[in-house]
Amino acid sequence: MDAGTAPRRCPATTGIEVLQEKWVLHIVHALLQGPKGFNAIGREVGGCNPTTLTQRLCRLESLGLIERTEGDGTCRACYRLTRAGEELDGVIGAIRTWAGTHLAGAA
Repeated sequence: MDAGTAPRRCPATTGIEVLQEKWVLHIVHALLQGPKGFNAIGREVGGCNPTTLTQRLCRLESLGLIERTEGDGTCRACYRLTRAGEELDGVIGAIRTWAGTHLAGAA
């Protein structure tokens, strides 16, 4: 490798960096049940201030994990997972299984 070439990053490192951002997995988890408006996501996630929620939704949209569409009358905009976002269902499921086994009663 020459001095001007950066070493290749492990895809797991990149994925962990994205998913570790506060509220990201909570937002994905909320959207796994179907499209939701901004306020509905905020209520379901709980504790995330509107500015941070906006930032996270924009980030997830820029990464191609969610899509923002015009609202259906109940909200100005709706958010839904893309195919890439839906594939995080397995990640959430693995976390759920692991937590049920190893963190039962640890809340």
